[in-house]
Amino acid sequence: MKPSRGRERRPRVITQRRSEDIMYHRELPAEQQNPLLPGYAFNAWLVAGLTPITADGPLDFFIDRPHGMKGYILNLTIKGKGRVFDGEKAFDCEPGEMLLFQPKTAHYYGRAPDSPQWFHRWVYFRPRAYWHDWLRWQDEQEGVGRLRLPESLRGEFDRLFATIEQTHNSSRRFAEELAMNLLERLLLRAVEEDPRNHQQIRDPRIIEACQYVNNHLASEVKIEEVARHVCLSPSRLAHLFREQMGVNLLRWREDQRVIRAKLLLQTTQEPIASIGREVGYDDQLYFSRVFRKRVGVSPSDFRRRNQDVHDNLASQHAWTVARSTVS
Repeated sequence: MKPSRGRERRPRVITQRRSEDIMYHRELPAEQQNPLLPGYAFNAWLVAGLTPITADGPLDFFIDRPHGMKGYILNLTIKGKGRVFDGEKAFDCEPGEMLLFQPKTAHYYGRAPDSPQWFHRWVYFRPRAYWHDWLRWQDEQEGVGRLRLPESLRGEFDRLFATIEQTHNSSRRFAEELAMNLLERLLLRAVEEDPRNHQQIRDPRIIEACQYVNNHLASEVKIEEVARHVCLSPSRLAHLFREQMGVNLLRWREDQRVIRAKLLLQTTQEPIASIGREVGYDDQLYFSRVFRKRVGVSPSDFRRRNQDVHDNLASQHAWTVARSTVS
């Protein structure tokens, strides 16, 4: 969050504020493998975890990202109390409160000074295009959506967060896809429990446009062609598509191409160049650049990592069978 006028800007290092005995940090350039510590890149479609903050502990500092992040962050307080923002905009979150930080929204949060701890689950993610409506929470403050869960639902949502983390960190072959599927359920449940949320009815012409683009991923379909197919002018289609999907049509198509490419890399032995052509990229170098930008690794690295996971699972299964046979 940008400091108010006249307020001294804090340095880009971990420091300690004596008046409240709480540390602060800004994002640091060094590579970091632990998402709970400064410097982690979050260069992925999904990262999940639990942050157990106790007073004077190693995680007892305030996250301070003035320009936010590229993706969204869901946050569920399960114990203690957290403080979000400072000054007149500050608010506290207690057990059962969910927060949704929008992309590029300032992040400034940590343990509330009057609480000995703050345990919160979180999921960082880059959404699929059709999730757009589920990410508009009615109670929003400074780009942070808020949803207070009744006590009867806290266990269910806590388990959903935990299952997303466990699934994503597992060695299952489709761990990321399964975790995204669970996240989709979590978002739907949140929207379902939001008493003020009124779901937008999707225009059937936009649904048809999505289906048409999906059926022609390998082709460079122009927006004029899609507009003719759904009986709209190009300008009207562009406006309506962004309004209902949250992104423009070309960005949505890129999402679908990358999702399709990931599936083909996981389930086939097709050459990477062939997969690129199948999803609309004749230039393999450009395909690799787009894929790396969206997924965080190159197509070849993505395939290799998934193959390593598959080989490990096969070895574990063979070992289990061998042990059961001997015993």
